[in-house]
Amino acid sequence: MPENGEITTTIENNIGTIEFYHPKGNSLPGQMLRDLASTITEMGEKEYVHVLVLKSRGEGAFCAGASFDELIAIDNYEEGKHFFMGFAKVLNAMRQCPKLTIVRVQGKTVGGGVGIASAGDYTIAHKSAAIKLSELALGIGPFVVGPAVKRKVGTSAFSTLSIDASSWNDAEWARQKGLFSKVCDSHEALDKQVADLASQLSDYSPDAMAELKKVFWEGTENWDELLEERAEISGRLVLSDFTKNFINEFKNS
Repeated sequence: MPENGEITTTIENNIGTIEFYHPKGNSLPGQMLRDLASTITEMGEKEYVHVLVLKSRGEGAFCAGASFDELIAIDNYEEGKHFFMGFAKVLNAMRQCPKLTIVRVQGKTVGGGVGIASAGDYTIAHKSAAIKLSELALGIGPFVVGPAVKRKVGTSAFSTLSIDASSWNDAEWARQKGLFSKVCDSHEALDKQVADLASQLSDYSPDAMAELKKVFWEGTENWDELLEERAEISGRLVLSDFTKNFINEFKNS
């Protein structure tokens, strides 16, 4: 397994699958975020791809969010903004992609991973897929992923996730709030649900699905500017002693 992580793609029967992997809980370092965003954009431009599946490797965590090693190494505002713009680029790539995107969530997901799950047009999860927005505990706050999560679950549920930054909310809670469309009891059932839906959508009109996606994302036309503004907030806050101390304590615990 590559120690710096990797992103792989396959295209079969008009279904484009994007899989990301990182040995540390499928966390997403800055370069992987940018590579993931560009991969989503490139797949969305292929006429013979009718639907996208976005997933991470394994049966453990779906995504551990930001790389702590990279966060603690940030020592100026420009580096901080640049890092968080990686998540902004992924969310905007998912938003702007003309293909309907199915997200497969096989396990726990934190922070930026919750944002990715929220940006899916149809997200299917395993029953172990608990979610947590831990950013406030780090001294940052879920600023970049906030618009995606709030759009999917509403202000009340987003507030709950944001404020109680140390607690996990289980997959059924996420389904009831609208983040997950379905929750499966086994990984086999999860894979079948994803494959069946992708196969079904692959036979539908790409033009009709592209127009429907525009309807789903109405009101988000300002996200290029909004998410950059949010990345600037996080890029400033990540420099605080509070954040540095929290990450050091977490890594040494």
